[in-house]
Amino acid sequence: MADYQPIACALHERLEFSVLRKIPLALHYADEKGNFRERVLPLDVITRDHAEWLKFQRENGDVAEIRLDLIVSFKEH
Repeated sequence: MADYQPIACALHERLEFSVLRKIPLALHYADEKGNFRERVLPLDVITRDHAEWLKFQRENGDVAEIRLDLIVSFKEH
């Protein structure tokens, strides 16, 4: 995986606000497996391995994480 590229502070703050307020997100991200769009509940924004990650719960209840720089876009629902 490529080196982490920090995201804009304003986007980071919006994600943290969504976590605090438990606001569902329409999340579009791209990783080595392809492009994905799904509705998720953000659980936490964490720092690990010199990168920042969004921990989220999928509609089926599964919990996953995505590196913030792999997020293409998101919108609060």
